[in-house]
Amino acid sequence: MIRVLLVDDQEMIRVGLRAILEASSGIEVIADVGDGFQAIDLLQREDVDVVMMDIRMPGIDGVETTRRIRAFAPPEDVRVIVLTTFDNDANVFAALRAGANGFLSKGVSPSELVAGIEEVSAGGGTLSAAAAAALIDHVAAEQPRQVDAVMADRFRALTPRERDVVIAAASGLDNAAIAKDMFVSPFTVKTHANRAMTKVGARDRAQLVVFAFQAGLVP
Repeated sequence: MIRVLLVDDQEMIRVGLRAILEASSGIEVIADVGDGFQAIDLLQREDVDVVMMDIRMPGIDGVETTRRIRAFAPPEDVRVIVLTTFDNDANVFAALRAGANGFLSKGVSPSELVAGIEEVSAGGGTLSAAAAAALIDHVAAEQPRQVDAVMADRFRALTPRERDVVIAAASGLDNAAIAKDMFVSPFTVKTHANRAMTKVGARDRAQLVVFAFQAGLVP
């Protein structure tokens, strides 16, 4: 059972998310709170596997809340998925730096939401097409388009199949979609992605996409 904490200042969104997640037999919503301070307090008292974090909240926003969570809860203990409209790609990049494990749009379907939580809980990272685009746009704006030789060298250690998976992930495809395109199982895709992350030193799928851009794999 995946234990989930919902963090969003809008009660209607929390109610909607709770209804979707509680319909899944493998997920338990242990609480929903309206701000980052309540989330931090609860996480120090309760066992939580995944935090669904809104990016914009009063008091402290989702980026700062994630940063404070990481001060006492490493990614392997508590996974953080940021929920955003992606209207500001700088927020997405800031959340990645703060220690977020994945990003989902508030407009994702119920099945995508559940699949994202399951993927992140299992040690992977969920990244929607909008998140991938936001990350790449921000990195492209912040850094000159010059291939990082060190990063490119890391990616040379990948097998052709692993490189294909990385490029597909950078376009925002999830494991199921990549598996369908490559005529393999989602488990095989996940294995390729995990091996790629290990080889290049990426913490999660979001960081893997950034590294792929820096290495010149992503246009």
